[in-house]
Amino acid sequence: MAQRLHPRGRARSGERSRPRGSKRARREAPSGAGCLRAWTEENDGLAGGWRASRSSGPGRAAQQAARRCRLAFDSLLRKIQGLPAALPSLSLELTVLYNSLLFAVSESDGLVEGEGERINHGLIRVLEACGVSGQDLSTEELWQKVLQDVTPEELCAPLHRLGALQGAVWLAANCLGSVTGLFRLLSDTKGPLPCAHGGENELLALLKAWSVPVEGDTSPLVVQSTKDLKEILWTSAAFLQGLQGLEAGNLPAALSLLQAAASGFCSKRVLAQIYTCIGCCTQQMGKPQTALQHLKRALQVDFQCLSALSQAALVYRQLGETDAELEALALLYKALETPAQEAVSIDPCFLIRTELLVHTPALASLFSRSHPSEVKYLLAQRCLQAGRVGEAVEHYLDLLALLQEGPQHQVPLHGRSALPRIPEVFLEAASALEQLGRYQDAIAVCEEIISRTGDLIPETLRIELDSGAGGEAPGRAGSPSPGIPPQQRESLRCIVWRAAAYLHQGRAWTRLAESKEAITRFTRCLNVLLRVQLVSAASIHSSEEMTEALPEAKVLQKIRLLALLGRGSQFQELGRDKEALMNFQHSLQVCPGDPAATSHLLRALWKLNRRQEAAALWQKRHADAAPADGQQEAPGRPYPLYLVSCLKQVNLPHDEALARNLQDYLRTSGQDP
Repeated sequence: MAQRLHPRGRARSGERSRPRGSKRARREAPSGAGCLRAWTEENDGLAGGWRASRSSGPGRAAQQAARRCRLAFDSLLRKIQGLPAALPSLSLELTVLYNSLLFAVSESDGLVEGEGERINHGLIRVLEACGVSGQDLSTEELWQKVLQDVTPEELCAPLHRLGALQGAVWLAANCLGSVTGLFRLLSDTKGPLPCAHGGENELLALLKAWSVPVEGDTSPLVVQSTKDLKEILWTSAAFLQGLQGLEAGNLPAALSLLQAAASGFCSKRVLAQIYTCIGCCTQQMGKPQTALQHLKRALQVDFQCLSALSQAALVYRQLGETDAELEALALLYKALETPAQEAVSIDPCFLIRTELLVHTPALASLFSRSHPSEVKYLLAQRCLQAGRVGEAVEHYLDLLALLQEGPQHQVPLHGRSALPRIPEVFLEAASALEQLGRYQDAIAVCEEIISRTGDLIPETLRIELDSGAGGEAPGRAGSPSPGIPPQQRESLRCIVWRAAAYLHQGRAWTRLAESKEAITRFTRCLNVLLRVQLVSAASIHSSEEMTEALPEAKVLQKIRLLALLGRGSQFQELGRDKEALMNFQHSLQVCPGDPAATSHLLRALWKLNRRQEAAALWQKRHADAAPADGQQEAPGRPYPLYLVSCLKQVNLPHDEALARNLQDYLRTSGQDP
């Protein structure tokens, strides 16, 4: 396996089929011209039959025919290689080896184990027939020796053909240096070629300059011409290097190579992928309109290239065109609902094609098929963020129904998934329902979270923090710190979700004017939060450092603030002003300087005729010059979407009458207002 993947693997020492004899004996090894003629006819019959079957098109019949051809070519090759290598039969042997390997590569959708060894074995037999030893040479050394020492004209075309196939093998393994070296030999080029068109790299220039030897009329038939393979190699090399440039962030070079690949020889599917990659490249270069043009072109070439549609939605989002973004996501979801067509594994016209040769992590990531549930979530999320609450609710309810249908709609969690954990989806749905005024439905959705997390939360969750525990900033708000043990991570998640569910229930009961029920839910929220005990190390001296060590600390703090403010407001509704005051005071201790907590406390103090305390708080607020919107986040650390509406609605409207009363009080008491 190592030899297959790396071109410098050594040929095995036991590859010879027969002991070497004299050069004369090797030339006379085949049992007469009749045997050679019969083998040639068998090869031509198989190749001709395959060519005739091309009209059937891709499908199961083509796969079955390809399997039969591969087995037949393998059988024929064993017959030929069962005899000592001899020059008269080498041209046919190399052609049969080429045909056999074409089917092997195509049938396996890529490289097969032992493929490199078979090419090495063929090269060693060529050297044996010429009286030269090829044992213990690497694959590259074998090619160098064969192309320099083997001079018979009749072997030129078969060797170049096999060399093209070797180039395909190395290209699929991303061994670009080895491919470049091989085509230097095939082109008989001693040094690097001058870059063509002012920017083309050496490999593309070598492939373009490589002259494919002309096949004679009596040459054995092949199932795919060397000329076609040359064009496919050029396109694949340009595409592969363009992808590598895209991964490395070398965008100008990547764009040039991808544009070159788009002018090459490939299927519609690959051309659509190339245009999609060009769109991604130009988007990263800050050219969103150009990116959209290429993404639209990708869809025109292949309407099943759903990655182009997904990338177009991202570009529209970048441009702030919400309607177009949502339209693209809706089309993507509709397309994903239909069963995916199986990729063509055998193309009767081209057994070796670009799809089999270009493999990079960037390509796999970009063209991985999205899950319908992920796209439905994006639709719901973007509608909610855009204030289109009615549409968001419909999408969230559809998504919840999908998730409850069974495992086929569950999405595996990975770093690229757009779908958060399912409780977060429920909480966002509850937030949307609450904003739409469907309070009972919001309460019911939250009850699902509460009922499923009860047994997952310990009585006490003690988390010890230090300044280095946080590691990298989480990709999603509420994502646990890498420094916390896995079990504690999951327990902390469950506490956050359960507390947020009680918070939303309390808010919904508030809207229903059920103050006692609301107070109960806010109290339960606070009780859940009390289970978390954060133990700070000596290296942590501020709340900012604690948030850095544990990003969830900020979310816990904000949920506690919202629950205290909500409960205090409901105590006021019931005329229990002293209890309301205690909640507002506590909220300001939880989040010092918070504008919403300050506003609620000011009103409570004034209402209880505690004028001096209210005036002092008023002066302190103005002295601190707090931002008008205290709910803004530090860049990269947004709050979860299910808390956004709560944070927007928690601020009290400016009370002009209270402001005038406070200013009058300060003037009459001789203080500077």
